[in-house]
Amino acid sequence: MMAPQPPGRGEADSPARSGEDAGAVGTDDATGYKSRGGLGRIWRALGYSRAGFASALRHEAAFRQELALGVPMLLLAPWLAPTALQALALAAVVLLVWIVELVNSAIEALADSVSVELRPLLGRAKDLGSAAVLLSLLLAGLTWVVVLGVRWFG
Repeated sequence: MMAPQPPGRGEADSPARSGEDAGAVGTDDATGYKSRGGLGRIWRALGYSRAGFASALRHEAAFRQELALGVPMLLLAPWLAPTALQALALAAVVLLVWIVELVNSAIEALADSVSVELRPLLGRAKDLGSAAVLLSLLLAGLTWVVVLGVRWFG
């Protein structure tokens, strides 16, 4: 009997995994859910990441807004920050916002795939993800205010 296919990759949002990985020799367990190593795994992972970015751009308005604000901020950080370390901090908090937004979007998509009905635990998961985004935005704003304040006011 064949092992079940690894779940989670839809045709519309990411490259489909072929059945050759499921239960193949070299997997870490008998179910076939663990991938094989090597350069092929890295190449497939890059494809999944590209598909994730494309999906976020296509389906997530918040990610598009944060990207529209963040890209100019990343470009300006080296010229606005007094030191290289501060420029790195400015860039890092922008990237952190994007990372947290992607994780939040993944949580929301997973919750919506489980049920679109009102369910307290799914609602809590979505609210927690939203709170994480808010905290990352507050940290980013505070970091930019402090770094630019030191440069311009003292």
